[in-house]
Amino acid sequence: MGHKPGDDFYLATYDDALGYFRKVAAASNRIKLVNVGKTTQGRDWWIAFISAPENLAQLEHYKDISRRLAVARGISDEQAHTLAREMKPIIHIDGGLHASEVANHQHTIQLGYDLVAGETPLLQDIRKNLIVELWFSINPDGQNIVANWYRQNLGTPFEVSPLPQLWQEYVGHDNNRDGYMLNMLESREITKATLETQPLVFYTQHQTAPFPGRIYLPPFADPISGNMHPLMLRWLSVIGMSIAQYLDDHDLPGSMHQETFDVWYPGYIDNIGNFRHTISFFTETALYRYATPHFYTVDEFPAVRQGLGTEMLYSSPWKGGWWRLADACRYMYEADMAVLNLSVKYREQMQYNKYRAARDTIEHFQKEPPFAYEIPREQRDAPTAAVLMEKLMLNGIEVHQSAKPDAWVILMDQPFWSTPRSASVPTM
Repeated sequence: MGHKPGDDFYLATYDDALGYFRKVAAASNRIKLVNVGKTTQGRDWWIAFISAPENLAQLEHYKDISRRLAVARGISDEQAHTLAREMKPIIHIDGGLHASEVANHQHTIQLGYDLVAGETPLLQDIRKNLIVELWFSINPDGQNIVANWYRQNLGTPFEVSPLPQLWQEYVGHDNNRDGYMLNMLESREITKATLETQPLVFYTQHQTAPFPGRIYLPPFADPISGNMHPLMLRWLSVIGMSIAQYLDDHDLPGSMHQETFDVWYPGYIDNIGNFRHTISFFTETALYRYATPHFYTVDEFPAVRQGLGTEMLYSSPWKGGWWRLADACRYMYEADMAVLNLSVKYREQMQYNKYRAARDTIEHFQKEPPFAYEIPREQRDAPTAAVLMEKLMLNGIEVHQSAKPDAWVILMDQPFWSTPRSASVPTM
């Protein structure tokens, strides 16, 4: 591309990234490109699976195991443990939903190269034990729009000016509010692919962190949804703290937790997976504007943090200085590596937990009400009822027909229904 990802004053378009990944795929048997559909503007949308060649040769086999464990039906506890040991877990990492948060889709280019070509012990372990599902851009249309806008204005007084248009048609930033409604083509394609592969982890990058933090990580702020299995919440915290330690080990200070963002709303595409027992989360890395660097002094910090004091959930404060796109890309890259390192070490336990959470959900609703919801066919507004059924099925929820048949029935004892751990049934 003539540049390294993260260079000052340079942004790669989606077309640039796709062209690069096609060359990598032509040169290596450690990567497989897959077309997952079309974007809103009609672009072909490609993702990459990266692993050892022998794992990629059995990709469909590992997808099948992943789906079997995810639904937890017809499998004994002993069989689940056996499958978890055999499984090469699929780990979803993507280049972020929000195209104006530019480090998201720039860092995945370097990540993809290293996952394919790198020979460090960790990279070898990742390829041997995991299958990385790399969505190097999760918003291709927006990436092109933002990169081309920045190129057009580079070196002018408008270099860091905001876009005069939405970088996601119709919805802009709210493309991360469509996780269960699935009104966008992009949301539908992501959900369809995720239901097919049932990844162990779903990790989406965002910008920006609460200032002056350099990266915001789980554990998240309250309120959190009481309808997630506790294992999801526990492992979100484990992953967040593991990333923070990994970043500190690589001399990258400024990890912050619990400050701002919650995981209550199920409409975030990077949260809804938790209701399907995929550990799903986002991080927020610091952003200035596009690929233009900026120097921060401590007097720009909030007054309460100008003393650079150590806090329980902000244990290695950032002290200011230059902040470049390359810095944001490095934080994201090392956060990815921390997640992959953790997944290698605990892959069997994490994979079994996915089965256990689905099993627990099914058993819960076999014993406690509500046992089902019924939607009569006779409706004042039949089309809207049909849309509701469609949305449920697109999200992997099973919809049945009553025996008569005069109604649709949604049984609660199914794997992807939420698990109301905090709910109690009142007694009469």
